[in-house]
Amino acid sequence: MRDHFVAVDVGTTSARAGIFTSDGRLLAKVRFPIRMQRGPGQHAEHSSEDIWSATCQAVKSASEEAGIGAEQVAAIGFDATCSLVVRDLEGGPLSISVVGDDEFDTVVWLDHRAIEQADRLSATGHPVLQYSGGSLSPEMQIPKLMWLKENMPDRWARIGYLFDLADFLTWRSTGSTARSQCTLTAKWNFLAHEREGWNGDFLRQAGLEDLLERGNLPPRAQPVGAAIGPLTPSAAAELGLDTGCLVAPGLIDAYAGALGALGAAANTGELGRNLALIGGTSSCLVAFSQAPLPGRSLWGPYFEAGYPGHWLVEGSQSATGALLDHVVRMHAAGGEPTSDLHDRIVRRIGELRSIEGSRFGDEIHILPDFHGNRSPLADPRATGVISGLTLDTSFDGLCRVYWRTCVAIMLGLRHILETMQGYGYVTDTLHLAGGHVNNPLLVELCADVTHCRVRVPATRDAVLLGSAMVAAVSAGLYADLAQAGAAMDQGGRVQMPDATRRAGYDRDYRRFLAMHRHRAELEAIL
Repeated sequence: MRDHFVAVDVGTTSARAGIFTSDGRLLAKVRFPIRMQRGPGQHAEHSSEDIWSATCQAVKSASEEAGIGAEQVAAIGFDATCSLVVRDLEGGPLSISVVGDDEFDTVVWLDHRAIEQADRLSATGHPVLQYSGGSLSPEMQIPKLMWLKENMPDRWARIGYLFDLADFLTWRSTGSTARSQCTLTAKWNFLAHEREGWNGDFLRQAGLEDLLERGNLPPRAQPVGAAIGPLTPSAAAELGLDTGCLVAPGLIDAYAGALGALGAAANTGELGRNLALIGGTSSCLVAFSQAPLPGRSLWGPYFEAGYPGHWLVEGSQSATGALLDHVVRMHAAGGEPTSDLHDRIVRRIGELRSIEGSRFGDEIHILPDFHGNRSPLADPRATGVISGLTLDTSFDGLCRVYWRTCVAIMLGLRHILETMQGYGYVTDTLHLAGGHVNNPLLVELCADVTHCRVRVPATRDAVLLGSAMVAAVSAGLYADLAQAGAAMDQGGRVQMPDATRRAGYDRDYRRFLAMHRHRAELEAIL
């Protein structure tokens, strides 16, 4: 009986596969690393063939660990970062790297090579931009494509296919060039709510009149929960599955996490009051509404990029887990930011806080914009600030900076939440998902700094669960995502804010806003 589902999540550093039952239990999970090449400036590149290989290894290993056969798998769902895959006319890899190696055919989501193109297109004030927060980030696909056409015209002429990474995975799986409404709407300025999703005037202003033909892009997109088709024989063999397995349209990883985290809330009629916070390398705050609520610096609103009949909006931070890794690397007492080292730092912070109380680290203040500020400033050029450093190079000194970086990340989250509230988003509960659930400091601070009720799902892999939910709908097991969410949600625990800490974090927030003003003043001095 086909009553199991495979979910694949491709992040910045690895491909993960999970095997789920029809009631949402995770039977096995396997991770395989993927390579990332750093180029000059802010270039970052993947190999899509390396990603596909890691995906196949992860799926095979997870299936073996779960002890299930291919004939038990009804469908597979993919989610991935919003990285851009470029293939040639024959479907092979086509380099986007300045070093010219065809293997590196994928512009990583965090690559900022297209800042100038994003600024230029944002300055047009085109009506399409009201569905992307009033401006474009260099992390979106249209600016990246502008950069590619302007800087590599010879390679542009050789392009046969352009994919969001999740769509590349469904193409490799099925041979279909269908694209997901989730990926196109969120990352390609495709307007799913309009009769003509691609706005020709917008593409002309971007200099991409030939985009649809060049990239083999369809006029319409596949809704979330549809089925693209079965696995091809070759893909089935590589994945260790069979051709009876259906493939669901791909998802942006953060939005898969939102579906997984909000599963229990989707059937309550109060979905709009529940926000998902998906934290990992970066952090994404995802909200749903039944009417479009545009807001400057908020990505969206995107029609039916998740739940049917709903608009999705995202407020996000470019570097959160990545920032904590950076702090560990750059401090004299740090080193390679392994999970063991992070755990050791977290334990020592607990000891120091028990000794020093609320005074611990309170002389250090940080703006966490080390990779720009997506929301609420929409400024990819923003930089980080640390105030209050001394000559202390001890391990305890590292712990102080680490702790205050955690505080700063959550102060930034509060800044986004307050901005979203100004645009009409009202929040009762934050549903936490992603890597942040494994850091007790971030879970605690999420409640205490934002003053929100925080729900931590029992399933630590809400991103994988969200993709499994979509696969279950694609296979016809559930009528829609709300039904799948109710059936597959595994419960969770609630973290309430500690009222005794409110005054201290409110003071920190006032200082945080003052640092924003002071940074702007410094930048304005000629």
